[in-house]
Amino acid sequence: MFVSTIPVTCYYNRQILRSKTNVEYEGSETVIAPLEVPVECTFQQLIDMIYLKITIDKRRFKLVLICKYPLRSGKKFQPYPVRDDSSVRQMLNLVNTTTIEEIELYIKIVRVKAQGGHVDLFVRDNYNVAQSDYGCGPSSGLVPDTGPNGDDEDSANEERNDEYAEDVDDECDGDDGDVEVDGHASFFRTFNQVLENEQGIYVSAQAPSCDVSNHPDDETLDEPSPVNYHLQPTPQFQHVENLDNVVVSCWTPWVQHTTGNSSGEFLRAMVMKDTSLFVINKYTGPHTCVNPCLNRDHHQLDSQLVATHIKPLIRAQFTLTTAAIQASVMEKWGYQISYKKALDGKHKAIRQLFGDFSQSYTQLPRLFLGIEQANPGCAVVWKTCETNMPNTKIFQRVFWSFKPSIEGFQHCRPVMSIDGTHLYGKYKGKLLIAMGCDGNNQLFPLAFAITEGENTDSWGSFLACIRNRVTQRMGICVISDRHPGIMAAMVDPHLGWAAPFAYHRICMRHFASNFMTRFKDKLLKNLVCQAALASTERKFKKHMNTIGRINSEALQWLEAVPFQLWALSHDGGRRYGLMTTNISEVFNSVLKGARSLLVTALVQLTFFRLNNYFFARREVGANILASIEQFTPYVDAQIQGRVVKAGSMEIVIYDHVKGLFHVKSRSGRTHRVNLREKICTSS
Repeated sequence: MFVSTIPVTCYYNRQILRSKTNVEYEGSETVIAPLEVPVECTFQQLIDMIYLKITIDKRRFKLVLICKYPLRSGKKFQPYPVRDDSSVRQMLNLVNTTTIEEIELYIKIVRVKAQGGHVDLFVRDNYNVAQSDYGCGPSSGLVPDTGPNGDDEDSANEERNDEYAEDVDDECDGDDGDVEVDGHASFFRTFNQVLENEQGIYVSAQAPSCDVSNHPDDETLDEPSPVNYHLQPTPQFQHVENLDNVVVSCWTPWVQHTTGNSSGEFLRAMVMKDTSLFVINKYTGPHTCVNPCLNRDHHQLDSQLVATHIKPLIRAQFTLTTAAIQASVMEKWGYQISYKKALDGKHKAIRQLFGDFSQSYTQLPRLFLGIEQANPGCAVVWKTCETNMPNTKIFQRVFWSFKPSIEGFQHCRPVMSIDGTHLYGKYKGKLLIAMGCDGNNQLFPLAFAITEGENTDSWGSFLACIRNRVTQRMGICVISDRHPGIMAAMVDPHLGWAAPFAYHRICMRHFASNFMTRFKDKLLKNLVCQAALASTERKFKKHMNTIGRINSEALQWLEAVPFQLWALSHDGGRRYGLMTTNISEVFNSVLKGARSLLVTALVQLTFFRLNNYFFARREVGANILASIEQFTPYVDAQIQGRVVKAGSMEIVIYDHVKGLFHVKSRSGRTHRVNLREKICTSS
């Protein structure tokens, strides 16, 4: 059926909001105007229909049309400007080409700039200024105030100007002080320039009795504030010569009449003698009718003020994010500062709390000396480079481990995870971490080092310090990625980490990532993970055969790496079920925010985090020892899970003394178990 008109719903009087998937017209005062647009409508005809519908003067306002245009998927929308006949036809054709039954058209009303000459506002010949009341409202227009007219009063006005300027200091507290000012358009320019510089917030008041702040008592101010009274955030004033529909002529009193929703605020200001500044002697607020499109920042809300504000927050939480700083400033002062300003404020607060980055390396020895004196038994090992200057050395690396970590690792599993992470401070570097695993399968911080980078020398020095100063246990399983520095250090016989003193294993996640980088096949990557996690050699061979049938080159790549390094079935039980370096990377994430701080702050963070960790674990451990439980909660859960699983199996005892059993699973597969030798074979 032929359709002669198409329904178009027009929205105006609010704001267009655009997201990645949609475009909306939002606001509580949105006006909706339905139209029936002919299918052959032109752009000019559409504009005329809208002007007639919303009843505005086309000589003073122009319209910007935005159509809510659907993308091909039909679930996402983007703004489509309607500027000519072609775009109008494209918009109206949506009804025929899509499932849309009604077109949404968003209208932005823009005031037409004055081109000179006489316009709506009439400039009177009166130069007298009894008082200037500036109202505030969403739809405000300036109209001349009524008053006596005549040029013969000019001389009297000029004589009164000096008199009122001299009495400014005496009338700052009065509500009815009058100002008569000469200077005409230059006076407007001066006034406007001051307001532009100060963004309508700061007004210099030299009068001692004039106080317009919200906090007149200085003793009640805890810190400097960029906003001392209600104007937040204030509009940016334009030059008077650029205002719409204004002819610069002379100093004429204007009263602002508001239309629509008026908040009733006004401000009265008086010019100060021998200055180009104004003093506010009356203001009713707070000012609330603020355009959300205006600048929400303030030029005197600088990074130094932000630093002063967030210092207590940084002291309480080293890992305070930039977004949290922005939110805190918004909550306190109502201004949205930029990301860069928040970051600069954070850096300044860090320097004020911990010192400069270069000085932090000078203070680092004193910090470790204090830690060693307060906590005897801690291990700290330095390496520096000599210089030509006396009593001056260049920092290269430092290793440290706290006494509770050294003593506690003796009672943990003989498993250690090592990993390195970047430092993001001024001088970069690497943070090396060694973590253990306690009987409750929870991470156990062991040792740390700040080095110049990850290489064979730094990893060899780190592992040597652990062997010499932390633990001399035999048969420790070390889990890591395949970094060349680690691989070389683990086979160096002089460092004490070669077999049988220790056994090196590869993190399954890093190994699978390396495989994915080489072959770029997710199916093969999943099969590699399944082969690595297989608990028996039979399952391991099954997955390897599947990989070989899909890609023989991938099978050869896997076979080139010794199976005991990455496969649980060939591990010999040394991993204790730990297949990844997650325990190290979890602690890396804990230190993530501190890795951009000074090295002294980073060391302090490790000290306080470990202190809290051991304090909490000490209470948990004491409760477990005081109970009748024989094992930790993790071990109890593992035993209970295996008991439930064993309930569905058939068990035949062959030799109770030697511990020989015959076990048949639900799948029908039989197993011969030797408990004494801890051997299980399947047939």
